[in-house]
Amino acid sequence: MAEEVKEKLLETEEVRQRIADLKTKVGEMADYIKIGERREKLAALEAQQAEPDFWNNQNKAREVIAATNAERAYTIPFDQLTKSVEDAEVMLELAGMEEGEALQAALKDTVAECAKADEFFAKLRMQSLLGGKFDAYNVFVKLHAGQGGTEACDWVQMLYRMYQRYAEDQGWKVEEYDIQPGEEAGLKDVYFRIEGPFAYGTMKAERGIHRLVRISPFDANKRRQTSFASVETVAEIADDIDVEIKDEDLRIDTYRSGGAGGQHVNKTDSAVRLTHLPTGIVVACQKERSQHMNKEKAMNMLRAQLYEYYEDQKRAEMDRFYGAKSENGWGSQIRSYVFCPYTMVKDLRTQYETSDVNGVMDGHIQPFIEAWLQQQAAKGK
Repeated sequence: MAEEVKEKLLETEEVRQRIADLKTKVGEMADYIKIGERREKLAALEAQQAEPDFWNNQNKAREVIAATNAERAYTIPFDQLTKSVEDAEVMLELAGMEEGEALQAALKDTVAECAKADEFFAKLRMQSLLGGKFDAYNVFVKLHAGQGGTEACDWVQMLYRMYQRYAEDQGWKVEEYDIQPGEEAGLKDVYFRIEGPFAYGTMKAERGIHRLVRISPFDANKRRQTSFASVETVAEIADDIDVEIKDEDLRIDTYRSGGAGGQHVNKTDSAVRLTHLPTGIVVACQKERSQHMNKEKAMNMLRAQLYEYYEDQKRAEMDRFYGAKSENGWGSQIRSYVFCPYTMVKDLRTQYETSDVNGVMDGHIQPFIEAWLQQQAAKGK
């Protein structure tokens, strides 16, 4: 009986120490993210939104809303973290009044609350790594099939699904701009926009060449195939950032939007493709039924890509244009996804790896992103 009491006391002390460690983390995080300053900034932004003429300037209003969401991305998980730690502390005190099975159940609930606090802390730690100029902005993403033919097009479609699932888990919105089907299957190209706090800061970790190794579903002999796809990301920049686009430098093509057909098929050339002649940058949008709206969205994407391009020129680091400007094929991948003869996903930049291929393809890519952001933070980038 004495041993049992001793064991329960030891278990209670372990939980108490875990709560104490969490309280220390809360204090350190509050200083690190400057939570007081963020609360003041958030209050000022919310006051702007309450003004009666707030929507008179819609572009400015959208910027204020984006800034508000960026601050809430810190304050909300911090408040959740603080509340979870406080709740765990109260639960432990109440557990001290119990005995036997009731004590065990109370300690189990307290440990579960500590686990919730750990999740909120991990989210904040992730946010603290995102301090770049445009990290809080939305992001434009382009996926392009590389070496591998039909296999590569199928790989693009798989990656698109992976990023859709990831965005859904983050509570972000995915807006498809343009899609080019492969000749036999999959997608040759897909342009899309992700809207959400720190979407660019997070998704920039995915920029580069992604390599797939698997038994081909398109090969009757079931041979192992290697396919490549590139992921390009640029921040959706604010309207007040000046990017000059001359009319004579722009070629505008219109075409009929793709679709499933039927009575609702688009019978007009509403889709728009823009080519910036000096740089060769091409963007397209066919999401809207209005040609004018498609052109406006395509122009926003072009501005973002040109800004990234010109910034890279200034820094004389052209490998930062959509990530490393390398061949979409052998020897240039940032991450390998191996389905056969074994299962493994490995990031060749950080060496982070997992055997949970199915989980990764279902959008569980956060550990890869965090590992890369931590690596960049350690390098001072």
